[in-house]
Amino acid sequence: MSFSISEAAASRVAEIISAEPGAHALRVEVLAGGCSGLQYKFDITDAAAGEDVVITRGGATVLVDPVSLDYLEGAVLDFSDDLMGAHFTVKNPQATSSCGCGTSFSVD
Repeated sequence: MSFSISEAAASRVAEIISAEPGAHALRVEVLAGGCSGLQYKFDITDAAAGEDVVITRGGATVLVDPVSLDYLEGAVLDFSDDLMGAHFTVKNPQATSSCGCGTSFSVD
C-alpha cells in the first residue's frame, strides 16, 4: 500500500481529531460522482470499519476502505492553507484529469 499522508496533513488531522469529541480518525473515500466521474470525500469518524486500512503519522489516523485504496495507490494526502483557503488535497498520480475544484477526477 503506498497511499501516504504529508506532514502538513498529519498535523491538521491530529488538530481536528483532538478538537472533536469522540473523533478517532479522518476517513478518505473515493466515490462515483463529481464533474470528472470520481470524487474524494473526507469525513471525521469515531471508528474503523472491519476492512479499513489504517494509516498513522504524527498523531493522526486516516482510514481508507479497500475499494478507495485502489484509486489512491501512489497518492499523497496533503493539506494547504493559502490565499485560496485551507483544504485537504490528494496528489494522485492515477488521476488523468481533474476539475477546477480539485475534488473530482478521472482515471483511464
